[in-house]
Amino acid sequence: MAATLSPSKAASPARQATGTSPFDLAQYGITVQDIRRNLSPAALYSEAIREDAQCDIADTGALIAFSGKKTGRSPTDKRVVQHPGSKDDIWWGAVNVPIDEETFDTNRERAIDYLNTRERLYVVDAFAGWDPAYRAKVRVICTRPYHALFMHIMLIRPTAEELRSFGEPDVVIYNAGEFPANRRTKGMTSKTSVDLSLECKEFVILGTEYAGEMKKGVFTMMNYFGPRRGVLSMHCSATADKATGRSSLLFGLSGTGKTTLSADPNRLLIGDDEHCWSDKGIFNIEGGCYAKAIDLTPESEPEIFQALRFGAVLENVVFDRDTHQVDFHDTSITQNTRGAYPIEFIRNAKIPCVAGHPTDVIFLTCDAFGVLPPVSKLTPAQAMYHFISGYTAKVAGTEMGVTEPQATFSPCFGGPFLMWRPAKYAELLAQKMEQNKANVWLVNTGWSGGAYGVGARMKLKLTRAILDAIHSGELSRAQTARDPVFGFAVPTACPGVPSEVLIPRGMWSDKASYDATARKLAGLFKGNFEKFADGASEEVRSVGPVTK
Repeated sequence: MAATLSPSKAASPARQATGTSPFDLAQYGITVQDIRRNLSPAALYSEAIREDAQCDIADTGALIAFSGKKTGRSPTDKRVVQHPGSKDDIWWGAVNVPIDEETFDTNRERAIDYLNTRERLYVVDAFAGWDPAYRAKVRVICTRPYHALFMHIMLIRPTAEELRSFGEPDVVIYNAGEFPANRRTKGMTSKTSVDLSLECKEFVILGTEYAGEMKKGVFTMMNYFGPRRGVLSMHCSATADKATGRSSLLFGLSGTGKTTLSADPNRLLIGDDEHCWSDKGIFNIEGGCYAKAIDLTPESEPEIFQALRFGAVLENVVFDRDTHQVDFHDTSITQNTRGAYPIEFIRNAKIPCVAGHPTDVIFLTCDAFGVLPPVSKLTPAQAMYHFISGYTAKVAGTEMGVTEPQATFSPCFGGPFLMWRPAKYAELLAQKMEQNKANVWLVNTGWSGGAYGVGARMKLKLTRAILDAIHSGELSRAQTARDPVFGFAVPTACPGVPSEVLIPRGMWSDKASYDATARKLAGLFKGNFEKFADGASEEVRSVGPVTK
């Protein structure tokens, strides 16, 4: 955020400006002479194929890249400098583990020492935030062309004139992920460390080559500086009505359908993952999308499938070495296969990625217990309860030892990226929803007719029909029935959805089993919410599910 994310006055002498050219990184202690700044995708393809044995090209033209041992984020290795200027703001604990400034300086020096061993480095200078009033200038320094292309995609690409006048960045990312952290360094628990200094506006990456760490590092920064200015940063996708420009938000954890459902041919895409809500409306933080690629087909997700072409990155996918055709069903490397592509590769993307205030806020959950309704309308108090809860469920077989559905709660549907306490984001959401009279919905994209292994996953076409009815206003006018356990107002009719599907208990052949499973999930909700009860109002605490 431009006004707030200004270069820190407290920067160490090694990082003070030296009057050198923008292509010289001496102000960061980097002495490498061959600095390749803001190369085009074609140039980065060429560099990746020539220099990186872990890269290849898919038959669609996308760059295939492998991130090494780490095929996902390492949330337990995130560290935040505990500084007098921000320590009272931070939600310290398992999400934000403190380190002191000396440890951060040690890890930054280790990263710079490694960067200085390379013959060439890649620099990406670009923006985070489509609204010029709040955007941040981000500089990424990395060793792999794949990482440079990834951030070229995921950040907002500057024009030639903007690049010439870019100046000093607001945020610097040192990506030395090929080099491990030193486990003997105070505060380190593994060879991976992702360290953030809010005062220096710097991110240091050691011991992981997973590209998503850079993307989420930027989001974490925005999650601190946005709320400090009264701007709500959100882990959600967003679309807009083609005629009015009014928007809707889709919150949800990984696997609930944020990206899939936001690629809606009937609406304009604002973004698939990270947004901010200001007094003017909403804006995307990113310039690209980062979609799960598991089981991707042109029939199920045509918009995303066609976007994974030249200029995109396919990460950790399996492909045929002769034909270069990708097998999106093969999870032998990881279940977390991903595709990154510029947002303009989606035909209905709205450029610039800004929109008016939301008419509807939608919480997505993949309920593997099969007891939540396909759609429910929430009161303001229920909205706060479920926003703070951030529920979805893992299914059997996705992780070692998971043999039955397991509830997952992530506050504000983005717990690993929060900097302030969850109540800060919930209060901002409540304020903005009230000011703009937004409807709030809970949409279950998970199981119906039984839990995972008995019931069936909600069909995508039915969920899309529900969203269409939300956006048209029809669902807000529908008659409702009260769910006896969770207290939701459940619509009893929705165009394009069989009425029997809308009431989950009726879809179970064993009604007693449904009742027992619903009470079990209600108990899990209540147990989780106890951690946040002290920061919630009595009204919010009172709308939790009934366990008896």
